[in-house]
Amino acid sequence: MPVTIRPLRPADKAEWSALWRAYLAFYETELPDEIYDTTFARLTDPTHKAQFALVAERDGRLIGLVHAILHPHNWRVEDVCYLQDLFVAPAGRGTGTGRALIEAVYTAADANDTPAVYWLTQDFNTQARQLYDRIGKVTPFVKYNR
Repeated sequence: MPVTIRPLRPADKAEWSALWRAYLAFYETELPDEIYDTTFARLTDPTHKAQFALVAERDGRLIGLVHAILHPHNWRVEDVCYLQDLFVAPAGRGTGTGRALIEAVYTAADANDTPAVYWLTQDFNTQARQLYDRIGKVTPFVKYNR
């Protein structure tokens, strides 16, 4: 079955929410409903250019999502693109959907004259890292949080 990659729409809220909750559960994270509502509103607001979301649709159902944030960078003239969240439902894994979502972010970033795209993942996310190793370049940076 072919997969269509398209922008997130206001009518997608219920399916998007289910996918994002599954993604966050993988990382053992829960967020309050206010975060879901605020994030969805930002991602579907055409005037909010700093963030965007794309979804993978097959047979009229969402099977994947990707969220990205465009932001300035002190080492570049142009903005960079942070691919913050990527999730494909189990039924869509191994079908090229994850790659298609990442490549769609690359295309959107290029169209925005934002050639640098980066993302983070947990070291234990071995299945996804197999794709990431083919489609991106691992860096030696270590992340710290406050």
